[in-house]
Amino acid sequence: MAKATKKQALGRGLSALLKESPNITSVSDKNADKLVGSIIELDLDAIDVNPYQPRTYFDEEALRELASSIRELGVIQPITVRKLEGNKFQLVSGERRFRASKLIGNKTVPAYIRIANDQEMLEMALVENIQRKNLDPIEVALSYQRLIDEIQLTQEELSTRVGKKRSTVTNYLRLLKLDPILQTGMRDGFISMGHGRAMINVDNTEDQLAIYEKILREKLSVRQTEDLVKSLKTGAIAKPKKKAIPPFVKDSLKDMSEYFGHKIDVTVSTNGKGKISIPFHSEEDFNRIKNLLK
Repeated sequence: MAKATKKQALGRGLSALLKESPNITSVSDKNADKLVGSIIELDLDAIDVNPYQPRTYFDEEALRELASSIRELGVIQPITVRKLEGNKFQLVSGERRFRASKLIGNKTVPAYIRIANDQEMLEMALVENIQRKNLDPIEVALSYQRLIDEIQLTQEELSTRVGKKRSTVTNYLRLLKLDPILQTGMRDGFISMGHGRAMINVDNTEDQLAIYEKILREKLSVRQTEDLVKSLKTGAIAKPKKKAIPPFVKDSLKDMSEYFGHKIDVTVSTNGKGKISIPFHSEEDFNRIKNLLK
């Protein structure tokens, strides 16, 4: 507990500086040099979440484990925030630590202070989060694409900025050419990035979807998927046929997906019988869906 107490004391003099100079938002502002790069104990209620955060899913169990660690040891690594107008701040990185601190009822969190404009904020947030684990392949690909589109980086510049080979960056970006259903399958963990890469060279969307259904139905490995794609492109085997979904099912799919908040998967056999699959991302998500079914 001594370590946590010591960290809680950081930046108290700077906290007073913040109250005296609440409108520091530029490096040219008075006292900005004393503030930037410092660690200050900030009120959690004064921090807004990062709108540029590429991670859209936070594992609830892992978050509870982190919260338990923070309860025992405190926040070992401060979060990073940027200064906004008044006494408000915005997360650059550390949303898991931010969420976990709130989860156990903490009122403050140690934070590094940065000053950045929106473009710099976007770049810092995306590059910072790309380096972290647990982003799904599509989240990484979308982050790369945002850096290219909004920061005007070339793929070569992007690879240098994120510390990855250009071929790695290219492989991620190519995933965005896949049908949205396949992208959702990767995000939900039904198929891997390897499966997605194997299907990138299949130009026809219907063929992509047919192969995707075969992967799920027969639990194909990445190697088996690559062999299937090669056979399909050389004409060595007949193209997998896409099962037709009856109109009474197709007409309801959109409404069902909107109701449950996830893309609903429906398979129908030739005898008219079918199966509805509803994905969930966490225990909390499962309980939400269970309540909707009551």
